[in-house]
Parts: sequence; structure tokens; C-alpha cells
Amino acid sequence: MAEPIIAQKFPFVQKQNAGSYWWCACGRSKSQPFCDGSHKGTGFTPKKADLAEEKTVAWCGCKHSKNAPFCDGSHSQLK
Repeated sequence: MAEPIIAQKFPFVQKQNAGSYWWCACGRSKSQPFCDGSHKGTGFTPKKADLAEEKTVAWCGCKHSKNAPFCDGSHSQLK
């Protein structure tokens, strides 16, 4: 499988309302950290996140988190 494009080497920390969000897994979206359909033909698919309440979320920006779509600190291991 192809490697994702690293959107940024730190998380996107955002206050989000309750609801469903589609996190960009390929790194190509112009609407980071969310999917805009740019993954078509790449073999990547967005990951859905359902938030039950308003909260501050650290979305993975490097696309290498083992806990995607949320940041797990994997960006600190990237070169």
C-alpha cells in the first residue's frame, strides 16, 4: 500500500461539535484534517469519527497514528 502524504508533523487541535466527521487518511485533502474526496484512486479511504458531545480533539496530522483518526504522538518518530 502507498504511504500517505504527511499533512503536517503535529496534530490538528480543534474544538468540535457533537456529530460525525470524516478524517482524511491519504493526506491529499485541501480541507485538512477532514476528507474532501481527494483520495479517489489512491487506495486510501477516510475514517469516520463519531463524537457524542462537544470536545477538543487532536486529529492526527501526520497520517501515521496507530489510533487514527486521533493523534497518538507518532509524528515525533517521523524523519
